[in-house]
Amino acid sequence: MTPGLPEVILYTDGACAGNPGPGGWGAILQYGGREKELSGGGEGTTNNRMELTAVIKGLEALKQPCRVEVHSDSRYIVDAINKGWLDSWIAQDWRRGKGAKKGRGQPVLNVDLWQRLVELLKVHKVEFHWVPGHVGHPENERADYLAVSNIPK
Repeated sequence: MTPGLPEVILYTDGACAGNPGPGGWGAILQYGGREKELSGGGEGTTNNRMELTAVIKGLEALKQPCRVEVHSDSRYIVDAINKGWLDSWIAQDWRRGKGAKKGRGQPVLNVDLWQRLVELLKVHKVEFHWVPGHVGHPENERADYLAVSNIPK
């Protein structure tokens, strides 16, 4: 990663009561021995939208460019970044699947959030790490708690 940038760890999770349905997101930022929790929720959303929102809100909370390690139990996000899907979607004008290279594939879901994330990835140097969910990882469990507790009733 880039030397000289502040190093931040970001743990995120999203949750939904029904998919789609009301949902919540949680993020935990760790920097220099300090910790900050962020969370929120909304109606009529999906689990993947809440997972993306948690990452976006965590990165948006940073006040300067940082080196960030994102830890998420969302394969959707981690694989999209680490396996190059996001780069492919961008190159294919936000299309995926069969025929995407010729403009005939399926539109990428949640493109509005992916585009917001792309802009944040231009500001911060970010690595994405997958962590298994619901296996006792303390920060993942806390992010899950924040997400679930912010699902509108």
